[in-house]
Amino acid sequence: MYWQCAEIYDNKKDPCGMKISGIHKKEEESQHCISHIVFIKISGSMYYNGVYHEFYQYNPNGSYNPNISYNIVWGHSVSMDLINWINLEPAIEPDTPSDISGCWTGSATILSGDQPIIIYTGLLDIQKHQVQNIALPKNRSDPYLREWTKAHNNPVIQPVVPGLNSSQFRDPTTGWIGPDGLWRIAVGAELNGYSAALLYKSEDFLNWTRVEHPLYSSNSSNMWECLDFFAVLPGSGGGLDLSSAIPNGAKHVLKVSMNCTDDMYMIGVYDLKRDAFVPDTVLDDSRLWPRIDYGNFYASKSFFDSKHGRRIIWAWSSETDSSSDDVAKGWAGIHSIPRTIWLDSHGKQLLQWPVEEIESLRTNEINHQALELKKGDLFEIKGIETLQADVEIDFELTSINDADPFDPSWLFDTEKHCREAGASVHGGIGPFGFVILASDNMEEHTDVHFRVYKSQQNYMVLMCSDLRRSSLRPGLYTPAYGGFFEFDFEKERKISLRTLIDRSAVESFGGGGRVCIMARVYPVALVDDIGCAHMYAFNNGSATVIVPQLRAWSMRRAQASV
Repeated sequence: MYWQCAEIYDNKKDPCGMKISGIHKKEEESQHCISHIVFIKISGSMYYNGVYHEFYQYNPNGSYNPNISYNIVWGHSVSMDLINWINLEPAIEPDTPSDISGCWTGSATILSGDQPIIIYTGLLDIQKHQVQNIALPKNRSDPYLREWTKAHNNPVIQPVVPGLNSSQFRDPTTGWIGPDGLWRIAVGAELNGYSAALLYKSEDFLNWTRVEHPLYSSNSSNMWECLDFFAVLPGSGGGLDLSSAIPNGAKHVLKVSMNCTDDMYMIGVYDLKRDAFVPDTVLDDSRLWPRIDYGNFYASKSFFDSKHGRRIIWAWSSETDSSSDDVAKGWAGIHSIPRTIWLDSHGKQLLQWPVEEIESLRTNEINHQALELKKGDLFEIKGIETLQADVEIDFELTSINDADPFDPSWLFDTEKHCREAGASVHGGIGPFGFVILASDNMEEHTDVHFRVYKSQQNYMVLMCSDLRRSSLRPGLYTPAYGGFFEFDFEKERKISLRTLIDRSAVESFGGGGRVCIMARVYPVALVDDIGCAHMYAFNNGSATVIVPQLRAWSMRRAQASV
């Protein structure tokens, strides 16, 4: 597979400490062979006339000069299946006064009459004063929508709100239609020192008026960016289009990106009379908010896929080695595999799963059934390419009596608890799971595992993706990511785990997608390309665990052209 690769020409970082990437005009063979796309934050996505479009922030000059500009453009790639991609020329570049210092994140919306439109944040100057702009396709008959024209009245929204920090006013959402027939969007902002999703409405998507109250606001942080607002129906794996009528019983989700590391969400209702989002539960401490992903997964964006009637979400995953490594590799970040996202039947938690198209890359299936894993057992999974694999396993609990007690304080710092309760620490039920990308002597390995705890009301499952021994290389960021989910032993009995390995990218989905963890690892085997990493299923808990089925596949390369 060949990508047009991003390169780093200096060691500058973006405002959140992430690496700014640039483009080098040549073809290079990608080290990521499934469907990860290089570059940085996703700006917008849509499905239009048989083609998937992904827009993303991207620096074509490969450097950041604080005295000139951020150089950020909207990169553009297209696909017929979300797996194989064609890279196009940038869709939007900073060439007008309303975006002269950079074209930052926004969204794509399809209006009535089948009219696609982009709304995005423009930087006016090096002080990062921000406004919102519009762009439309120059030729809608072009199936790839290669060229875009900016609206004559840009900027269409300016930061003229009392108490608004004009350098923290960005990332407009996909539009939706309110009960009055007017379009609405939300824009992330810092308002009087608090986080706010400012609400705007319009008849034509070109002329906007601010609603006096925000869609929602909170004092949990001072800025939300990369907002996402969408509707979901409890228990339905299908998606909903916000520009269409929303059925009774639907919930709404407000997703926010904060702290430059966390994508969190709230589930609630969109109060039509108040024109406001009302969360089902208000948690003052944002550390307790549920996350889209508990790993290296930021600035996620979703869109409604009208082809399959589903909602798709994906995000940026930054490199966690050095900038000099980025130069050698040719990029400074990838995008996650697209995921289907929906609401569980209880209406309390979002679930995610890799899009079904990824299964077209599977080959060389192996299958094991009725495995028994006692304390200390390590079962090697052989017969597949372990650097590029898709593995699904079910763990069946034979008893719940040995579950250790749950401490609610762990919810405030799950990563700390994963560090304290690693795979080598014996427990009652667990740890059990996978060891992947392991060297011959296990000096290098990554653990993805579960532990089961007994809470006052039910059982809680801890899922960890522990990178602390993932590499012998110095200077890497190797955390122990983790998240909890509730488990009903009487109804479920089994805990599922699916892990997709694409060389340095490891995406894991636990409990049917209740906890998802994206991780980046850099073992020596990967750097040296020696291809001899091992993979195991293991149990290090006192209680025996049954594996009724384990299926694994090698994964072929996806195709990408420049």
